Parts: sequence; C-alpha cells; structure tokens
Amino acid sequence: MKEFYIDSDGIPIHAKLDYPEDVEKGPLCILIPGFTGHIEEDHIIAAQKAMNDVGVIVLRAEMYGHGGSGGEFRNHTLYKWITNALSVVHYAKTLDFVTDLYLCGHSQGGLLTMMIGGMCADDFKAILPLSPAWMIPELSREGTVLWTSFDPKHIPEKVTSDEWELSGDYIRVAQTLHVEDEIERYEGPVLIVHGDEDEAVPYHYAQKALALYKNAKLVTVKGADHCFNGYLDELADAIRGFFNDLEG
Repeated sequence: MKEFYIDSDGIPIHAKLDYPEDVEKGPLCILIPGFTGHIEEDHIIAAQKAMNDVGVIVLRAEMYGHGGSGGEFRNHTLYKWITNALSVVHYAKTLDFVTDLYLCGHSQGGLLTMMIGGMCADDFKAILPLSPAWMIPELSREGTVLWTSFDPKHIPEKVTSDEWELSGDYIRVAQTLHVEDEIERYEGPVLIVHGDEDEAVPYHYAQKALALYKNAKLVTVKGADHCFNGYLDELADAIRGFFNDLEG
C-alpha cells in the first residue's frame, strides 16, 4: 500500500494505492467513498480487497472535505467533487503500470461514478456504482436532501441536520446536474450493487438506472442496508464475479 496526495487545483486529494499480491502492472480501479465517508470504511475496504483478489490494483481517493483531503465538509459541492475526480482520473492515466482503467464509488461516490463515467466514457473499461445516490440532483430540485427539507426556489445559506451542515451552494450546484445525460453517454459494462433494504437510497433507483444503461447488471443484496452492514461478503462476491466475467 502506498499513501500520498494528488493535487486538484490546489486541493490535496488523499489517496492510497493497493496492489494485489505479486502484481506490479495491470488494471486499476479508482474507488471513491460517499457523503461523510472515507477510504477506511468497512464497505470500501471490502470492495478494495475484492478487486485485489482478482488482480485489480485499487486507487482509493477521498474527495473535497472528506477524510484526509483538503477543504471543509460544509463547503463541498458536486462541482468540486467532479473536479477532484477528473484530477484523479488524469493522475491514473499517467501511471505506466496501468493497462485498463475502471471507476467505482459508493453512495455520493456512486453518483460521481455515474457522472464521470459519462464525461470520460472512453477512459473506462467498466464502471461500478455501489448504492449510487444519483437521486440527489433530482431531490434537490424538489427541495430535499437526506431527509432535510428546504425551499428549492429560495435556497438558504446553509442546510443542516443533526449530523452535518452544508452550504447552500451544495444545493445550488446539485440542482444543475442531470445524471441521465451521463448515463446516456456511457455504453460500457456497468455493475450496480444495491441492498433492497437501503434506508438512504431507495432500491427503485437502482432498478431505474439498470433500465437506463445500455449494458448494465444489477446485483441485489437482499436484506442489505446502504453500507452493506452484515453483507460485506455478498458485496465482495458481486464485485469479484463481475471482474471475472469481464476477463472471461
């Protein structure tokens, strides 16, 4: 494992590079955690290890305001995350030991995976949105974010819950994004993994994404919540199976 920072317009992006045993050159997957998340979460580690098991190098990266990366959480927006993710993609493309590139993210990182997958469609052999929270822009236009309500036409300077505070700019930015456009752009293989007991992102959003993508597979983890607590083996099995099928 190698730990380092990637510059993204002056913001340090905290990253770790995890190699499979006895692999020095091969495919690489960028792995991005979600809203309030970090790269040491159990489900992120489970995904990383599953990829390493099938010979995929993993680049775990935390976006603006999360984990060890620069910026304050309350000031993060999806524009900033997109800029950060593009910086990580550009970095990965400079690595001479990378043969193929993949992108995977959980929750808001899954939303980001869907956005960047479309924006950089030629760069990725496949993408893996896990419990993707791609309803955030839609709900922001309607006036809610993570069970917190606001007037979508008169956005407050901050939006708060018991656990977090966001600048109103988070909402302003989210309202402008249309994930369906980027889904339309990406024609490669897609693996969606989603628990049918997800309390944060309703399961029907996974079914909707499956219908919109041209070449997608949905693995439903029965009984699993948003972070696959108690079902990490099923998450790992889905990821290993997907990569094995790609290579097969």
